[in-house]
Amino acid sequence: MGSGTGASDAKPMTSWSTLGKRKGRESMKTAIITGAAGFMGSHLVDKLVENDYFVVAIDNLATGTWDNLKHHRDEHVKRLTWDITEYPPDDVLSIDQADVVVHLASAASPIHYRRLALETLRVNSIGTENALKLARKFQARFILGSTSEVYGDPQVSPQSETYWGHVNPNGERACYDEGKRYGEAIAMEYHRQFGLDLRILRFFNCYGPRMQSEDGRVVPNFVRQALEGKPLTVYGDGQQTRSFCYVSDEVEGIYQAIIRDGLSGEVFNIGNPEERTILNFAQAVAKVAGVPLYTEFRPLPADDPTNRCPNIDKAKKYLGWSPKVSLEEGLEKTFAYFKEQLGQ
Repeated sequence: MGSGTGASDAKPMTSWSTLGKRKGRESMKTAIITGAAGFMGSHLVDKLVENDYFVVAIDNLATGTWDNLKHHRDEHVKRLTWDITEYPPDDVLSIDQADVVVHLASAASPIHYRRLALETLRVNSIGTENALKLARKFQARFILGSTSEVYGDPQVSPQSETYWGHVNPNGERACYDEGKRYGEAIAMEYHRQFGLDLRILRFFNCYGPRMQSEDGRVVPNFVRQALEGKPLTVYGDGQQTRSFCYVSDEVEGIYQAIIRDGLSGEVFNIGNPEERTILNFAQAVAKVAGVPLYTEFRPLPADDPTNRCPNIDKAKKYLGWSPKVSLEEGLEKTFAYFKEQLGQ
C-alpha cells in the first residue's frame, strides 16, 4: 500500500464492529497486513499463508498492485482496497478477528514518496494510528514496519538501535524520514499507555522480485540498466555505502518478530550487515549480468545518506535471525524476475 489521501474531514476511527465468528478458520491465526499489495507486503503474505495464517490484505494501490497476490486463493487471503488514513468502509469494520497487525503501508522509494509527499506523511501518522487502533481493538500483536532512514545521514557506523539519528527535518526526504520517526513515536506511546504488544522493525535496503522497474532505488535502477545495455547511473562519487538484504531474509525477520513472545516495545534492525560502496555494488551487478561495467556519474541528491550498515546483534540474540542469501544469489533471482517483466 502506498499512502492515502488523508482528508482532513475524515472521521476518527474510534470503534470497530466484531461481527460474527471466524467460519472455517477456527484453527488458523489471522494476520492483517497494510501495504499488502506492495513489494515487501506481498512477500510477507506468501510467508504467512505458507505458515497457515488467514491474511486480511489491505492496500489503497497507490504504489502496489493486487497482481502481486493473484496466486492466492480467496480462502487464504481477503483483499480489501482501503486508504488507511480514511474512515474504514463496512468490509473493514466487519473484520471479526486479528492475532497480529503488520503495518507496512507507505511509499518507500524517493520517486514515490516525493510524488506522494503529503500522502506519505499522512500514512505514517494518521495511518499508523489507525493501524494501532485496529491492533488495540483485537488485542493483537502489532508490528511496525519502519526504516533505516530514521537514522538519516548517520554520524556513526554501523547503526545500532540505540542511535538517535541525524535527520534533516525540513529536507526533501523528511516526508519519509520524519514520517517514519513519528510512526515509531506514536507506536511507543500506544505501548506505554495501553500496554499494546508491539515490535518496531527498521528495514535496510530490501530488494528482490516484485520491485518496480521504475522504482528509482539503486537495485532496480542498476538491474534494469544492465539488462537494457545502458550505463549504470551512480550518484555522487559512488563511495557512499549501502547494505542490501534479499526479500526472503527480510520477511523471515518480520516473521520471527511476529511469532516470538516477550519482545513487546523492542526495536530491531533487520538488514544485511555486509556494507558495500555503490561502485562495488555496480561491479557486482555487472558481473551477475555478464556485461562490462559502464557507469554514468550524476550529482548526489540532497540529504542522501553517506553510509548504511546495520548492527544486527540484537536481532541475532532475540529473534534468532540473520540474513542467509548472498548478494550474488539474490541478484540472480532479481535479474530473472526483471527479465520476465521486461520481456527478455
